[in-house]
Amino acid sequence: MVDKTQILKCTRDGLDIFKHYVPGDWRIGRNFKNPFYDDTNASCNIYFDRRTGMYRMRDFGDPFYAGDCFAIVGKLKHLDCNKDFREILNQINEEMNLGLENGLPISKNKYTSEIKTKIEKENAIQEQAIQYKYYSTHERSYSQKEMEFWKQYGITLEILKIYTVFSLDEFTSENKDSKQFTIKSSPSEPMFGYFGKKYVKIYRPFSSIRFLYGGNTPELYCFGLEQLPAKGHTLFITGGEKDVLTLASRGFYAICFNSETSSIPESLIKKLSYRFKHIVLLYDVDKAGLAASLKHQKQLVSFGVNRLNLPLSGTKNEKDISDFFRIGNNKNDFNQLFLEFLDQLYTETMAILKPCEIDFSKPPTALQALISINDVPLGTQGNLLGITGGEGTGKSNYVGSLIAGTFYLDKQVDTLGADVLPNIEGKAVLLYDTEQSETQLYKNISAIQKRSGRDNMPDYFKAYCLAGMSRKERMQSILQSMDKFYYQFSGIHMVVIDGIADLIRGANDETESVALIDELYRMAGIYKTCIICVLHFTPNGLKLRGHLGSELQRKAAAIISIDKDDNPQISVIKALKVRDGSPFDVPLIQFSWDKEKLMHVFVGEKTKEEKERRKEIELTNIARKMFSQQKRYTYAGLCEKIQNMMTVKDRTAKSYIKFMREKGLIIKDATNNFELNK
Repeated sequence: MVDKTQILKCTRDGLDIFKHYVPGDWRIGRNFKNPFYDDTNASCNIYFDRRTGMYRMRDFGDPFYAGDCFAIVGKLKHLDCNKDFREILNQINEEMNLGLENGLPISKNKYTSEIKTKIEKENAIQEQAIQYKYYSTHERSYSQKEMEFWKQYGITLEILKIYTVFSLDEFTSENKDSKQFTIKSSPSEPMFGYFGKKYVKIYRPFSSIRFLYGGNTPELYCFGLEQLPAKGHTLFITGGEKDVLTLASRGFYAICFNSETSSIPESLIKKLSYRFKHIVLLYDVDKAGLAASLKHQKQLVSFGVNRLNLPLSGTKNEKDISDFFRIGNNKNDFNQLFLEFLDQLYTETMAILKPCEIDFSKPPTALQALISINDVPLGTQGNLLGITGGEGTGKSNYVGSLIAGTFYLDKQVDTLGADVLPNIEGKAVLLYDTEQSETQLYKNISAIQKRSGRDNMPDYFKAYCLAGMSRKERMQSILQSMDKFYYQFSGIHMVVIDGIADLIRGANDETESVALIDELYRMAGIYKTCIICVLHFTPNGLKLRGHLGSELQRKAAAIISIDKDDNPQISVIKALKVRDGSPFDVPLIQFSWDKEKLMHVFVGEKTKEEKERRKEIELTNIARKMFSQQKRYTYAGLCEKIQNMMTVKDRTAKSYIKFMREKGLIIKDATNNFELNK
């Protein structure tokens, strides 16, 4: 079996492998042009790494060509150094005729100790030079002419400060021969510095040498990475720093690497793909930029990375996103361009979804069974709101009243006791139904229109029946249509999914339940909206049944249950969970059918006495259940048990313990532990 150590001993610590696979008359420790691509600058280097005891290759022009001899051979052979390392060893042995598979004697290292010491010394100097390049800068205030340069791209002084971009009077550093030089700024040749931690990248837009470097430039240079939010909708990868600043000035998130040909680390893209819905390559539309974006898109296809080509000529003065805005386009033009990109991306999905869209001007044909999901702003941005209850309790009517409340009108809308934030900005309001027939859904929507007092439904309201789709298609259609409407209407005000159990195979499937709620919670955060999840379960006390119910209760900011009162003509709304407080602090809201108005109306709140009685009954049931599992609890143990059972915070659990003691539901025993008062 071929061994890594044997190969290194046979090849002078990997130097002969570089000699064999890297063509050209290059020398150790000296920069040369990389022969594997059209390299214009001598920025490639092979040096001896004293830490690993072997030779390595480094390329400032393209970090893809960086690594030891095995990594470089793997990249040339399109092999993964982690997965295919044995194959790399075998190919080196075979192609260099080392004969190690036959157990032949290992050739001795051809370096004498004196020569090796000399080479190590030379490489140590070279390695130090690579790691740190001396520099000093003199900053100054931006001149009016310099600000005009940035202003043509819409880049403000505030953005320049956020991204640590400063105007420089002069820059001093060393060349490759360690000779010091100084470059000064002038009105015709201004100079700017992109400052990072212990390094600077110099930008001279009107000079023959546009870019210079000083300090300890990191292997992974990524401009704009530190300015990204924890979560966002779209991240653009551009060709340069100016493009990042241009997009940032218009509220878009962007990063760039050292150049368009620089390698993009898959590990970084994997992390960013969780934080952003889209990662889009937005490179120059000249020949080099188009080729680079196509190459990176193929490399990163597993992470869903796409590319967007700008409608520009590709000439020197019209090739990148900065030019796109400089020649007169605005943010809305770019939004429209991205919306067209999404239309292309989701062509098939939107074609499938189109027949499911409710036509508000035409009643549907009878007996066509479809399902809809609706969006209502009850809850907080970035969170889920659960609505649950038994069959016939009025959930759909309640959800309809919330939707009507989003339609901004001067007149007051009866939202059945809820406070609904009007959709003044005209963002998307989306309803997806997975259970009801198309006829019933149309009837419900007509009731919503009547309640709102509108003559016509607003354009931003979309309702879909999804009953005819498979469960997998339903979820895909929901996610992709939300993405499109987010851009079409400049945001999503509210989403309602009426029947989330029909998005997975079974409500008691733990894996699918967790995955579904996690994805909905992630979408609520990305779109900064409230997703209302209607679950057709009858809750058991303060708990929802099934794995899906438990997971929704764990992640949602609030859970609301709708039940019939002792008087069957009245429905009662009660809170099962409130993230920032106790559900017992929420009043019991009542609504019933009004024969004159032909719709459900708000009929007030239950009395304080009834509210207290409900609290005592619920906590009595909780106490009995807890102490049936264990006879005694310490205070800390009881507090933890209540938190887990009721999905409440520590302070709420402590208030429940206090209430139980005041009502005599629990008492302390001789050991100061708590037990049930029988």
